[in-house]
Amino acid sequence: MNNLYRLSLLIGASTLCSVAMAHNPICECEPHGEEEILCVGGFSDGSGAPGVTLDVIGYDEEILVAGKLDGDSRLSFKRPDGEFYVLFDAGPGHVVEIDHADIEAP
Repeated sequence: MNNLYRLSLLIGASTLCSVAMAHNPICECEPHGEEEILCVGGFSDGSGAPGVTLDVIGYDEEILVAGKLDGDSRLSFKRPDGEFYVLFDAGPGHVVEIDHADIEAP
């Protein structure tokens, strides 16, 4: 194989890898005031996630808050009592879970 052909294969493979990795889901939640939590979601390529499902779920698997991100890829909700996690679900392979312990209390 000549060097030009190898270089072409390498560039093609690296392009495919960057495309495949360009849409990793990202979601961050933090306290917003004393009783509210604000979550912001998006993707690693910098795109937002308006309309993506973001649910707050108790450890008993009960949905405490069923929501979707707004036009700014945000959702705020009242901090539930007890243990819970936030589920950002943009489809298969694009899921992020955030445990309540990782959302610092104010």
